[in-house]
Amino acid sequence: MTKRAKEPDLHGILVVDKPPYMTSHDVVGRVRRFTGIRRVGHAGTLDPFATGVVVVAVGRATRILQFVQDAEKHYLAHISLGAESDSADVDGSVIRRANMRDQPDRKAVEDVLRQFIGDTEQIPPAYSAIKVDGQPLYRQARAGKEVSAPPRRVQIFSIELVAYDPPDIVIRVHCGKGTYIRSLARDIGVQLGTAAYCHGLRRTSAGPFCLDQAWTLDGLAEIDAWEHWHDIALHPDWAIAHMPAVILSKEEQTAWYHGQSFTVPGNWQGDERLVRVYGSNGDFVGVGREFSDGRLRSTFVFNTGSEDEQS
Repeated sequence: MTKRAKEPDLHGILVVDKPPYMTSHDVVGRVRRFTGIRRVGHAGTLDPFATGVVVVAVGRATRILQFVQDAEKHYLAHISLGAESDSADVDGSVIRRANMRDQPDRKAVEDVLRQFIGDTEQIPPAYSAIKVDGQPLYRQARAGKEVSAPPRRVQIFSIELVAYDPPDIVIRVHCGKGTYIRSLARDIGVQLGTAAYCHGLRRTSAGPFCLDQAWTLDGLAEIDAWEHWHDIALHPDWAIAHMPAVILSKEEQTAWYHGQSFTVPGNWQGDERLVRVYGSNGDFVGVGREFSDGRLRSTFVFNTGSEDEQS
């Protein structure tokens, strides 16, 4: 749509329920067309075959994405036993088949799932965006090069076995940043003495954002973004609701917008921390870093006017 004159820019967060076989970049493109705003970004990719939560920021809210990208996530994953694919998912080519005459029982599956809870090393799939020697792995894999990423530490907080009907396993996973569910599926197969790949994947939450808040792209296409923006978009401070809040006086707010550090009242004596900051009128004005001596300094400034934010 074309940006309308005499109307404020759109700023905020859209939670999108991504359909299958669309990239996160495709979602950003659709939101740009939907809003008529060029400044749009997302808070982390989701595999094309997967569905579910993609957090999209519009306008000045894109500055808040840095605080969402490392957020914990929840997934519902469908794993198929008996074969391994080169991409570790349903879209890849089968590179290994396993004898499935002796199916593992439910207890064996539950025992293996528990092994992955906690801090663990994981090798990302060959078809991933991780760069090795300056090039994304998926480009090298498509070129026929045999390159693998080094193992990296990931954190899995919980794995719940939702259903088991051999050869199909359905699990619910709560994990930290950088976790590849495709790699988890592959590794579960190895530990069960067979092979496995991720047949289906749905992200149910990313940080504070969940499917209950999500819009489908088709649903958004039926809405006038400019007229109903406050009904469909979340305020940028949703992304940092876990941070303590600081409210400034008028004098402090002036110093804030001039990039000055200043001391705020309070008894904070811990390590330095990030805080969400509000002006004297209650408007969100950005994120600051509060030091143990009570000083506050801006990390980034979210202007309420049309001018660009300062940092």
